Amino acid sequence: MTRFVRVAACLSPLLVLAACSSSSTASDEVHRPARPAQPATPGKIEHVVVVVQENHTFDGHFGRYCTAATGSAPTCTTGPACCEAPPATEPSGSAPVVLDDDTNGSYDPNHTQACELQELDNGKMDHFVTGADSNCSNPGNFAIAPASVVNPYHDYASQYAIADRYFQSVAGQSSSNDMYLAVAKFVFLDNEVKPDAIGKECNLTAKTARFDGQTVADLLVAKQKTINFYAEGYGAAKASPGQCPKAPDDCGLGLPLYPCSFDPGDIPFLYYKQFATSPDFMKDYGELAGDLAKGTLPNVAYVKAIGYRSEHPGYKTALSPGVAFVDGLVKSILASPYKDNTLVLVTWDEGGGYFDHVPPPATNPADGKPYGTRVPLLALGRFAKENYVSHVQLEHSSIVKFLEWNFLDGVTGQLGGRDANVNNLGSLLDPTQTDKPVPEN
Repeated sequence: MTRFVRVAACLSPLLVLAACSSSSTASDEVHRPARPAQPATPGKIEHVVVVVQENHTFDGHFGRYCTAATGSAPTCTTGPACCEAPPATEPSGSAPVVLDDDTNGSYDPNHTQACELQELDNGKMDHFVTGADSNCSNPGNFAIAPASVVNPYHDYASQYAIADRYFQSVAGQSSSNDMYLAVAKFVFLDNEVKPDAIGKECNLTAKTARFDGQTVADLLVAKQKTINFYAEGYGAAKASPGQCPKAPDDCGLGLPLYPCSFDPGDIPFLYYKQFATSPDFMKDYGELAGDLAKGTLPNVAYVKAIGYRSEHPGYKTALSPGVAFVDGLVKSILASPYKDNTLVLVTWDEGGGYFDHVPPPATNPADGKPYGTRVPLLALGRFAKENYVSHVQLEHSSIVKFLEWNFLDGVTGQLGGRDANVNNLGSLLDPTQTDKPVPEN
């Protein structure tokens, strides 16, 4: 989510150029651990945990994992030789910037829909570095993280399953894309409105909005399923009504604004009254460990890191803390009593204006809105296929469709949006581990 447009009046221009103090020194060699032994008896997916990080493309995070030739469109599905490496140079001839902690913290690409559509150039993918508006094209838009920085993600891809045709649902910024995780449809452009909810004071978007209608959470609750959203920083925001909490000591920006505070604009359900005013739906991230230990994990849990651990570019936000956040969370779930009945999904809300070499689909017929770049999706845990690369076209609405199928008696499309026409997640899941095969479409 681009916040510079919202905080420009509050922040010194020098902060745009400031870099994170930490950087990775580990080797770029990818370690491929053995997959833990899985139960022989097929089980039911009783819990799904959806982790949403921010603003990175598939090329940016997995460009040093995939080894197939650029443009080769491999049909194999086992390991890094079955997903395409990015090109050595972007179509303008520029080589990629190394996306390390310092680079991530010092530059936030413009990723409004207007800019992204210029950069995509009708699928030519050739205006990220040059050729678009001067506020859009930039050499820093072609950036690839070394394996040493994102190695845990590469390890998870080698143990479990990754999708290499998972596209951000709509070109543009985070909040617009997040809505597809809740309602599987277009609601508003970019980050043009914020929810009327706890934490709104620290989000400097001028307009608030509250919408009527059903979300996937409503459908789940109607079927007596439990659902919660665990957000880091939410407890502090709730305890400081009407004001911004003090910035945590380890937040590099050091101001009581994003990325040092909870942002309700990252929580799509909070745009809907039934959740904005619910005392039970939102939980602080710190409560998740207790719910795992007490046996009270909901059927569906969404997880959002506070901004400086979300990997969002700019604002002195390093990549490594976000990677460590996800790695620690996944390890805690897969070491808990829930490990044999839980599927963990890790994705990124949108590509952040960074280059990706695979052209997205043009539009979805459900709403006619243009797709954006690829972002990663990892499926983790016993139900995921091993060392697998799915080439099935997917997007955020595919997660909604899967939740409908898995928890609502196999009836999909109930929200009347893209959940009726996108593919399901079955290509990532092992039918020998699930009680019944999950459809691919």
